[in-house]
Amino acid sequence: MKSITTVELFAGIGGFRLACDEFGLRTVWANDIDKQSASVYCDNFGKSDFHIGDIRELKHTIPNHDVLTAGFPCQPFSKAGQKKGVEDCRGTLFEEIIHVLKNKMPPYFILENVSSILYLNRGRHFQAIISALAQLDYKIEWKTVNAVDFNIPQNRERVIIIGSLQTDMGAVYLMDEMEEKFLTENDRLHICDYAVWRDIPSAKDKFQNWGTAYKGRFCSFDISRPRKYGIKLTEILQDCVDDNFDFTEDTLKRIENSQYVDKYLNGVHILYNQGGGARMGYTVFGVDGVAPTLTATTSRHYERYKIGDRYRRLTNVEYARLQGFPDDHCKQVSTYAQYRLYGNALPPIFAKWALDLILDGKRRIINKPITLFDFAEVRYG
Repeated sequence: MKSITTVELFAGIGGFRLACDEFGLRTVWANDIDKQSASVYCDNFGKSDFHIGDIRELKHTIPNHDVLTAGFPCQPFSKAGQKKGVEDCRGTLFEEIIHVLKNKMPPYFILENVSSILYLNRGRHFQAIISALAQLDYKIEWKTVNAVDFNIPQNRERVIIIGSLQTDMGAVYLMDEMEEKFLTENDRLHICDYAVWRDIPSAKDKFQNWGTAYKGRFCSFDISRPRKYGIKLTEILQDCVDDNFDFTEDTLKRIENSQYVDKYLNGVHILYNQGGGARMGYTVFGVDGVAPTLTATTSRHYERYKIGDRYRRLTNVEYARLQGFPDDHCKQVSTYAQYRLYGNALPPIFAKWALDLILDGKRRIINKPITLFDFAEVRYG
């Protein structure tokens, strides 16, 4: 039996690779330009199929493959193209993904980016992205997901975009049974009827959190379910933490001037800050909720938590756990460098979820009207 092959663009520390390896897929080519990311990737997965450098100079070496994955950089699209109504992706790194898809036509692709891309620049960045993808032969689907939905105690929203050469208009991958039940009969008919889909250039402002597109047209809906914050931050903390992660005396004095807030925002427990908001001034977080979104921003690596009778920042190992990586995944680089690499990474569980759906063909066929009983049972039961 022929093994399924993958290519990983903008690989980072290998969030997609961990998921692909778990499914027994064979990664035949991977790339990143960042030296520290490359060091971690090669330490965990070997050097034989990894290519460090500028994708624009290396893309001609990419072999044929079955699945393309990429956590692509969100470069501004507003300066690209010819100032058309839908601003194209020329001159951006996203253009390299389009180039590979055009030339290799893998049966599937999975892309990932920050959820804010749906509304940045009044939705024009995402408009450019799906416009470029929808000109290919792929049926595209996107959905906003959150790490807490996968039992990871971090409020981390990301947009997952998949593409498939299977083009059944009524088939979806990224909407589950619970979410489907909140669709009206008209919604279902809309998804199945390509003739009533909108032209991509007609999209205004932000895009909704679920959608599908094909050949220049799309339809989308805001789908949601009650969010449950099950696992707490306290459950992934290390037992013994060196005191070099504790606050300095100067920082403790600043906290004395902070306002006691004691509230939860998107599952995050905010104890103190200087302005009463979520992340202003010297914010102190509790650990009975979930962590705020980890990022690659240096200043954010020193966010403060009250853990027992200590005030400290999270450790690099706790960052790994909050992203779903093994504790020692980034052991190749310094503790300081690990914060940036983990903060910029794709949680492997996101990739695993998307791969499971496409490889096992777990499509839902949206082709029947919902009954009043079903709808009432979900919404009120």
